[in-house]
Amino acid sequence: MNHLLATDLISAAPLWRTIDQPMALKALVASLGVALIAWELWWFLGRHGGGVAAREGEAGLQEITITVDGGYAPSRIKVMAGRPLRLSFHRIDPSGCVAQVIFPDFHKTLDLPLDATTSLEIPPTAAGFYPFHCGMNMVRGVLEVVDQNATSASRS
Repeated sequence: MNHLLATDLISAAPLWRTIDQPMALKALVASLGVALIAWELWWFLGRHGGGVAAREGEAGLQEITITVDGGYAPSRIKVMAGRPLRLSFHRIDPSGCVAQVIFPDFHKTLDLPLDATTSLEIPPTAAGFYPFHCGMNMVRGVLEVVDQNATSASRS
């Protein structure tokens, strides 16, 4: 019988050999890795655009339609504080991840059937940022509620 001892394994020749690379190549690979990590952080966690304002409908109701196709478009929605809001989600993405949208701050969950538009009514809300996301928390958006007085003061 052949019995391998730990000393035999340590003294045996390695199954691979190390090829030393030039320092410039090592620096290039490391800097590309850092750049890709920074890009991924920006892509998944960064702010993209200033947001889209909801239109004013009848009786002061703010309305906006959000297309669900691999993400929320728009994913950043600006609305006025103290006014009711209707969000209409039109889902065209067949993946199961986006079959639901969750508004944790409002304790609301909405099922989104494929190729259909589903609406969610949100009562008048105080100014602030209210995130929403899919059922797996991979696709995200934010509802930015701004105070009317702050908006009119910044315009003048």
